[in-house]
Amino acid sequence: MEFAVIAVAFLVLMAIGVPIGTSLGIAAVVTIYFFDLGIGMVGINFSTGIASFPLLAVPFFVLAGVILEKAKLAATIAEFFELLVGKSVGGLAMVAVLTCMFWGALSGSGPATTAAVGLILLAPMVKHGYDKSFAGATIANASDLSIIIPPSIAFIIYGNITGVSVSALFVAGVVPGLLTGAGTLLVAYLISRKRGYRGLEKRGSLKEILVALKKSIWAILTPVIILGGIYAGIFTPTEAAVVAVFYSLFVAVFIYRSISWRDLIKILVDASVTSSVIMFIVVFAGMFSWGASVIGVIDKAANAIIEIAPNAVVMIILVNFLLLGLGMILDAISISYLIMPILIPVLIAFHIDPLWYGVIFISAMAIGQATPPVGVNLFTAANLIKGDIDSVAKEAIPYVVMDVIILIILSLVPLLSLYLPIKAGLYTP
Repeated sequence: MEFAVIAVAFLVLMAIGVPIGTSLGIAAVVTIYFFDLGIGMVGINFSTGIASFPLLAVPFFVLAGVILEKAKLAATIAEFFELLVGKSVGGLAMVAVLTCMFWGALSGSGPATTAAVGLILLAPMVKHGYDKSFAGATIANASDLSIIIPPSIAFIIYGNITGVSVSALFVAGVVPGLLTGAGTLLVAYLISRKRGYRGLEKRGSLKEILVALKKSIWAILTPVIILGGIYAGIFTPTEAAVVAVFYSLFVAVFIYRSISWRDLIKILVDASVTSSVIMFIVVFAGMFSWGASVIGVIDKAANAIIEIAPNAVVMIILVNFLLLGLGMILDAISISYLIMPILIPVLIAFHIDPLWYGVIFISAMAIGQATPPVGVNLFTAANLIKGDIDSVAKEAIPYVVMDVIILIILSLVPLLSLYLPIKAGLYTP
C-alpha cells in the first residue's frame, strides 16, 4: 500500500510530462498528507534539505565553472592539445576527449562541458572530415567525465547523503576518472583509424606548443590547486569551492582579461539559475526520500535487495544494471536521493566500503548522461550539430560499451578507487 501510493504519484506525474524535481516534490507532499505525517514537515524538510555545509560547495563550484566558461578558457586548452597532437590519427577526436577531461574538472557538469567544448571543436572536426554525429557523440561521452573527475557536484551530493568525506571522494575519483578517460581515448582512436579521421595538417612547433601551454596553464592549474589544497589538508571541499571562485575570477579578469566587471552580472545570473535548478531537485528529492523512509518503503526495498542477492558481488552487479536503466530516464541527483537511502543499509549488510561504492555509483550515473532517452549530454550535442539524437546515440554505443567495461573493472578492483585517499591519509577503511 505504502509503495503503491508514493510510486504511483511519482510515475503518473512523470508520465504526463511534469519535470522530475516537481514530480518528486508533489509525490512527497501527497505521501505526507495521505499518511498524515504532518504537513508542517514539508517546511522542515525544505529547510533542512539545503541547510548543509557540504552543499554550500555546489553553488560556488557552479559559479567558478560559469566564470571560466565565459572567459573562454576551454579554447586555450583545446588550442594547446591541437598543436600537441597535430595530424595524428584521430587527432581532433583525442583533442576533444582531453579538453573535456580538463574542462570537466573545472565545470563539474556534463551538459556544460558538452556545450563549451562542442562550440569550440565540433566545427573543426566536421571541417576535417569527421562525421558530425561521431563528433557529437565523442564530446557527449567524454563529458561524462565531468562528474567523475573531481571536483564533482555528484560526489558532493553522494557525500551529503551518505556522510562519506567529500575530500576522500574527490581524491578517490582521480584514478577512475583517468582510467575512463583513457578508455574513451582508445575508442576515439580505434574508430578514427578505421574511418581515416586525422587531426590538423601539421603538428605545432615547439615554440607554438610552449606559447599555447603558457596561455592555457592558468586554466590547467585550476583543478591542480583545488585538489592539491584538499589533498594537503589546507582547505575543505566547500572552502576549495570558494577558492575556485576567487581564483577563476582573478584569472579571467586580470590574466586573460576576457571578461569585464559588467559581465559579472550575467555570470551571477547564469550561476544562480543553474544552482537553483540543482538545489530545487536536491530539496524535493530529499523530501521524497524522507517520506519513503518514514512509511517504511526504503526498509522494505533494502531488505528485498538483501534477500535477492546472495553476496556482495551479485548485489553490485544487480544494482549496476538498475542504475544504468535509471540513468536512461532520470538525472544523477534524483537517482542519488532515490536510490542511496535504500542502498546504505544494503552496503552495511554486505560490508561494502561506502567510499569505494561511491565511485562505482557515480561512474554508473555518468554513463546515463550519454544514453537515451534522457541523456542530457546527447541532447546537448545533437542540438549543437543540428542533428537528431538517434544518430548521435548510435555513434555513442562503442563509448558506452567501454564505459561499462571500466565500470565492471572498478566494481571488481576496489584499490583503484581507494589507493589515493588511503595514501593521502584522507580515509581509513
